[in-house]
Amino acid sequence: MEIKKNVVNGEATVSLVGRLDTVTAPELEAELAALFPSINSLVLDFTELEYLSSAGLRVLLNSQKTIGKTGKMVIKHVNDIIMDVFDMTGFSSILTIEE
Repeated sequence: MEIKKNVVNGEATVSLVGRLDTVTAPELEAELAALFPSINSLVLDFTELEYLSSAGLRVLLNSQKTIGKTGKMVIKHVNDIIMDVFDMTGFSSILTIEE
């Protein structure tokens, strides 16, 4: 998985390319943890995300809880496969997902 980051005025946009799974989830978790102290808004761009496992869902849930204390998290550009995962797990009602 490739992680692309852009931080401007307290808003981080993180674009994910490839698979967010058991192998890559710890990498994303570490990248986000390093960002949290300096941001109040997190946008996750899933335009090029191909796969999402339960390990990835855990990172998203933990990130939502962490940033929710001081700011907001939005997930954008979710493809149908990832949206099906969100719908089946109930995450579509927990997370803020935008086009």
